[in-house]
Amino acid sequence: MSRSVEVRSVEANDRDAWSILYRGYRDFYGKPHDPAVLDIVWSWLLDSRHETRGLLAIRNGEPVGLGHYRTFARPIDAARGLYLDDLFTAPESRGKGVAEVMLKRLAEIARDERATLVRWITAADNATARGLYERVARQTPWVTYDLEPAN
Repeated sequence: MSRSVEVRSVEANDRDAWSILYRGYRDFYGKPHDPAVLDIVWSWLLDSRHETRGLLAIRNGEPVGLGHYRTFARPIDAARGLYLDDLFTAPESRGKGVAEVMLKRLAEIARDERATLVRWITAADNATARGLYERVARQTPWVTYDLEPAN
């Protein structure tokens, strides 16, 4: 089924479709609907100077998935990687290979840009996504921490 999925960069006329998918992604993580957040992230995606880039998965002419990623430095290897910040498939398209095709496209972009890997995190209880991730990638032993800015 995944053969019918095209993955391409977001374009200026994708705002409405992207917004629907991005709201679904934010719903999945319990984030409130904040129009300012959508405006900011969309502006990043259209700004070639911003590090955040976006992909849409298209099936039968309809956007069914999104991905946001960026390049990051890997000083320990004197290399660069791609970091996948967000990956989301519309509920009605889950289990049909959309996310796998998007990850494959990111691997191709990494190859083309001479990045050494594509990295991402997910919630420990996201069993559905982890099933795919464990099939196509290698889980790392690293533990992630967040430090809040100083007051």
